[in-house]
Amino acid sequence: MSQRQGFTGGFLLGAVLGGAIGGIIGALVSSGLNNSQTGGSLEEGEDGQLPLQSQLGMEAARQNLEDKIAQLNQAIEVVRQQVEDDYSGSDLSNHG
Repeated sequence: MSQRQGFTGGFLLGAVLGGAIGGIIGALVSSGLNNSQTGGSLEEGEDGQLPLQSQLGMEAARQNLEDKIAQLNQAIEVVRQQVEDDYSGSDLSNHG
């Protein structure tokens, strides 16, 4: 039974992580496609810098991505602890 719970936890974690990562990648790809279709581009100005709006948008996207990664890491840690607890409990009952 404990192995089934461990499998279920791992399966759910995989589904959540896969959905989140797929969503992030989809949003990034979609944003890139939308930008190229509307004729907008990230062209450098005369001083070799991107326009301020592009820099701010990229910074916001980077920060959002870092936040999502931190949330995923926390979720992974919680599930890892649950699996370890389930495994250690079932390990004792199977060998005792």
